[in-house]
Amino acid sequence: MAPTTSTRTHQHPFVPYLPPRVPIKDGLRRGEEFYQELDRRRSVRWFSPDPVPREAIEVAVRAANTAPSGAHHQPWTFVATSDPELKRHVRLAAEEEERKFYRDRDLPHWHAALGPLETDEHKEYLEIAPWLVVAFAQKHTRMPDGSLRKNYYVSESVGIACGFFIAAVHTMGLATLTHTPNPMSFLAKELGRPSTERPYILFPVGYPAGDCEVPDLERKPLEDALIVL
Repeated sequence: MAPTTSTRTHQHPFVPYLPPRVPIKDGLRRGEEFYQELDRRRSVRWFSPDPVPREAIEVAVRAANTAPSGAHHQPWTFVATSDPELKRHVRLAAEEEERKFYRDRDLPHWHAALGPLETDEHKEYLEIAPWLVVAFAQKHTRMPDGSLRKNYYVSESVGIACGFFIAAVHTMGLATLTHTPNPMSFLAKELGRPSTERPYILFPVGYPAGDCEVPDLERKPLEDALIVL
């Protein structure tokens, strides 16, 4: 029998965790509804300029903050802006890097893989979307006393947090895109982030444009995604 909380001893604070057990039929129904909702999610490159309240970004980041992380260090910072001038600076810097990627770099396999998405160096949506949100990964975190704390499993932790962020954005009826221009160091400069952080993903956030289109893609079937032994 597993020990009860009354027989355990801890060196650090612990609190009881006993969420209500959901009947399996209800749990499966909720899980299926969650899947169906996420299955409607698509990455969007055509945005409406219609405003989105700051509260929506705050809700999405609060959801991201619930993600598990290595040693519970939560090694992420989300930087959001709706400032038109700053969004334009980000767009111009991103397009400069993207031109190098699409025109100058000899990456035939990568370019071919992107072909069905019909992407190129033009990133107008970085100005049109009402919000840009950049997730930064913290290799180290500056502590109140000025020292640096090393973080663990940073990429894994930030990746999970970004997944939660995307799910929250979609749940609110909004859309986003995981934009990762290569390299992304210009984002740290444009947004004034310290050397202890590196840009991880750039998210434009807003409503899809009225004439938005997305590639006609199919997701991997369950039998290719799951192996039960």
